[in-house]
Amino acid sequence: MDVDRFMRERADGWEELRALVRQAGPRPQRLGSEPLLRLGRRYRAAAADLALARRLYPGHPVTRRLERLVTDARQSVYATEPRRRSLRSFLTTGYWRRVQERRAPLLAGLAMLFGPMILATVWAIDDPAAALGIVPGEFQGAAEPGGGGGLSTGEEAAFSSAVYTNNIRVTFLVVAGGVLLGLGSAAVTIFNGGFIGALFGLTIEAGTFDNLLRFVLPHGLLELSCIAVCCGAGLRLGWAIVDPGPLTRGASLRREARAAIEIVLGTMPWLVLAGLIEGFVSPGQPPLAVAALVGVAAVAPFWALVILRGRPDHARPL
Repeated sequence: MDVDRFMRERADGWEELRALVRQAGPRPQRLGSEPLLRLGRRYRAAAADLALARRLYPGHPVTRRLERLVTDARQSVYATEPRRRSLRSFLTTGYWRRVQERRAPLLAGLAMLFGPMILATVWAIDDPAAALGIVPGEFQGAAEPGGGGGLSTGEEAAFSSAVYTNNIRVTFLVVAGGVLLGLGSAAVTIFNGGFIGALFGLTIEAGTFDNLLRFVLPHGLLELSCIAVCCGAGLRLGWAIVDPGPLTRGASLRREARAAIEIVLGTMPWLVLAGLIEGFVSPGQPPLAVAALVGVAAVAPFWALVILRGRPDHARPL
């Protein structure tokens, strides 16, 4: 069957399903018995069409449209009455499912943070004078020769506080920036990845990179992961406005806003953990091997929980 015939024969059913989903929203019970039965039938037919389209027309626009339609319809078909969830349920399953349920924005957030970081590191090594201009003033002392290892106790505390405060601020900004079609989230994340990379390159050029690593590694891997996850939430907000699917832009934005708030709230305990490590471990400038071990021990459980607890079979529908 060619794709044009496939679309002609099934388009009416898809349009009816789209209309029913738009009418049902998050509460399908509002449809009444007969429309609700039609919603179920149309959803099953569209799911079968999607399976066929993936096999016959992979990569075709009609397949991508069907994927969005079936995803939105599934949320209506399997919607449940709103219920209060325990904090334990949210922390053990709900949060991790939120993080993993949109993998493309999550991967984009990681790329926007670590890609500019690598490029800025190379640039700062090649042109340290220019790179110093994008490093905020409170961090420039660490890039000076001897700055990474000759700080007094008070200076170490001030630097640690500046890093932690900056990361908390960035976490909220990358989510809030999503309402600017995701561009705000992308800009904040790229800038922070760039200035961190510039700081790395400047300390490499100044011969103090090992001192900076001993300070950053214990808490930095976890903090950067939290920022990337929140950037993904911001990008989801932006995409909800750009491509709302069968919902109105307002309804689509409200749906993703709830997910973004849950991601921010679930990320906060991990930022607090990173802050505790930053306050009690990092200022001691542990040996590089110890610093790396602490950093991996802090970040590995986070991503293990994203992968394992974030799978749909580990969580009930939200």
